[in-house]
Amino acid sequence: MLPGSIVPLQGMVRMRTLLTAALVASLPALLAAQGRTRPDTASLTARLGVDTVSVERIIRHPSSLEAEVVTRSPRTSLQRHRAAFDAAGNLITLIIVQVDPASGAELRHTSYTRHGDSLRVVTVAGAERTERSVAAPAEWLPFVDLVHWPFDVALQRMRRANRSQVDAPMLSGQRVSAFPLAFLGGDSATVTHPTRGTMRLTVLGDGSIRTLDAGATTRALVVTRDRNADVPALAKEFAARDASGRGVGELSGRGGGESTVLGVNFTLDYGVPLKRGRAIWGSLVRYGALWRTGANRATHFKTDTPLRFGELLVPAGEYTLFSIPEASGGVLIINRQTGQNGQSYNQERDLGRVTLRTRPLSAPVEAFTIRVYEENGHGILALQWDTTEYFVEFAVERP
Repeated sequence: MLPGSIVPLQGMVRMRTLLTAALVASLPALLAAQGRTRPDTASLTARLGVDTVSVERIIRHPSSLEAEVVTRSPRTSLQRHRAAFDAAGNLITLIIVQVDPASGAELRHTSYTRHGDSLRVVTVAGAERTERSVAAPAEWLPFVDLVHWPFDVALQRMRRANRSQVDAPMLSGQRVSAFPLAFLGGDSATVTHPTRGTMRLTVLGDGSIRTLDAGATTRALVVTRDRNADVPALAKEFAARDASGRGVGELSGRGGGESTVLGVNFTLDYGVPLKRGRAIWGSLVRYGALWRTGANRATHFKTDTPLRFGELLVPAGEYTLFSIPEASGGVLIINRQTGQNGQSYNQERDLGRVTLRTRPLSAPVEAFTIRVYEENGHGILALQWDTTEYFVEFAVERP
């Protein structure tokens, strides 16, 4: 090699470096000229108190979307979503693949394909294959519990169409239900679940979710838009916690059962929300506001013998319990309607209201609990959670 040949080589390396830098700098313009942009990537993390209950990593292209989703209740589940949209932003196809969080092996594959005014839904799990058809409008989106990217898509679609409110048709199981969405100014919005209540959101300029607060619903989740998350790694970590007995479990299971106090047979059935590090009385359970006194389905209370709560006579039978807590007590509402969701309260069906008293508990209670017990010859109906017991005395009305 000639001594001077190294100079041209260095020049070639420097020229290649400059060309590469120029190409990288011009890439956005080149993509835009071809009608393409770099994908928008973000993560949505849902927390219930101190517990993370779901994480979604979303990659949005102009006409498609990919998402990796890990949910943690009752056990860890890992899903991969792939969606394709038409020019109007409506779903053409959606594929949801459930995979084993530890190995990544496919467990179930479900595809949704639009055909006119219906969807063809095909599910494959191992050797089993099922197919069904569901009526759905062109604007349909999926409702998947603890998954929020469909709301993100609906809000972006609204913002592009310059619409302030819509009833978004969302498919859950075999039925499409309307989820009212509304923008409240430029940076906030609401999404209303048909049975759980209304969530309040802050949004970005294109309508994307910045934060979602479901504190006024049955779930009381808080969702935040975060940096990119490694969802497969999180799924493995969460699955390991499940295996060691440290999983999230049911978000709000059912509690209650049968008991006998003062010779009376009682049956209780109620939702059991957990504290999960949250402030409860006056915060999660607001003072002066109607509370379902539990979670999900209305709290049911049954007695086989007439009872007297102060001046209120409660005949033998089944009732639902609601309450309006206050710092110093509040009221317990005994309602004659039964079988309803806890969001469905009809004051006209009240049997009556009785005054609640409060006292501190000897130890914090993590899981909301309703107890019936005897104390000094009287019956006690008690609501126990965190460090406080709300209670009312009753007597047995014997013939």
